[in-house]
Amino acid sequence: MFIEQAYKSLNEGWRYILGILVVFIGWQVFGGIPLIAAVFSKSNSLNELAGGDLGVMASLLGSNIFLFLMLLTFAIGLACLFFWTKVVHQQPIKELTTSRKKVDWNRIFFAFILWAIVSIVFIIIDIKMSPEDYVLNFKLKPFLILAAISIVMIPIQTSMEEYFLRGYMMQGIGIIAKNKWLPLIFTSTLFGLMHILNPEVEKLGYGIMVFYIGTGFFLGILTLMDEGLELALGFHAANNLTAALLVTADWTAFQTDSVYRDVSDPVLGWDVLVPVLIIYPIILFVFSKKYKWTDWKERLTGKLIEPLKEAQATRTETSDSLIEHDYPKSNSDDHR
Repeated sequence: MFIEQAYKSLNEGWRYILGILVVFIGWQVFGGIPLIAAVFSKSNSLNELAGGDLGVMASLLGSNIFLFLMLLTFAIGLACLFFWTKVVHQQPIKELTTSRKKVDWNRIFFAFILWAIVSIVFIIIDIKMSPEDYVLNFKLKPFLILAAISIVMIPIQTSMEEYFLRGYMMQGIGIIAKNKWLPLIFTSTLFGLMHILNPEVEKLGYGIMVFYIGTGFFLGILTLMDEGLELALGFHAANNLTAALLVTADWTAFQTDSVYRDVSDPVLGWDVLVPVLIIYPIILFVFSKKYKWTDWKERLTGKLIEPLKEAQATRTETSDSLIEHDYPKSNSDDHR
């Protein structure tokens, strides 16, 4: 079982609480130093730096340099997480990744390819249906640089989010709360709230949070049902990689030298519910059939029992069973 992997290592609550703080500081503070220094060196006033506007930063540095430095913060955060896990928890990264004997790369690639195909198909359909909303933005040299940065750094960015939320925090909250539903709800909601400062939220309003939180629940369900991060890692990487390479817009977090630029004026509508209520359930169904998932209620909401206590309970039940079925001793006086 995935969450129970944490029982094999040092798992006191203070290690997780302090670990979350350390990783967050490494990710958001130390990880942001190269980006802040680069923007500061290019800016003419402190107002440009203090504003934190992604569009301004991208224009100052160039979209590819900005993208690299922004993704570098996640690489530093992931390094801090792996260091803390190995040194303080003494937990192998494999046990933070999966409950299987080894990481299943086939699962990662299958989820990646499946969602990449679905994403590309939907983008093509949208371009065909609304060609006036898109302009061709392709320039060979900037695109090749973008592709190199994206292929290397975006899987690191998405892995940081998966390992931190659905790996480290899922396991930590799970063994503290002794159940699976609380870490699922908490990490899924937190995943959505982490996107609240994205320019998409400012442009479309807080209704877009339904999509982000819904995506968090989808990835959390993947993790618990499949007892590992592999499917979530592949899906998340495909989602962000296709977004960065194929379509960009002035109001999105990823402003890149992509193939197309969306020039439409976005409006929040019912389409935000389509992935959450239709597409994600279909993807879950596909995965459930391929990997033969069963016992959904137990895997998503069941209680956690520490292995030692579970073994003690099993021994007690076995002893009680033996006593109940023990044969009565014969009385030798009856045979005299």
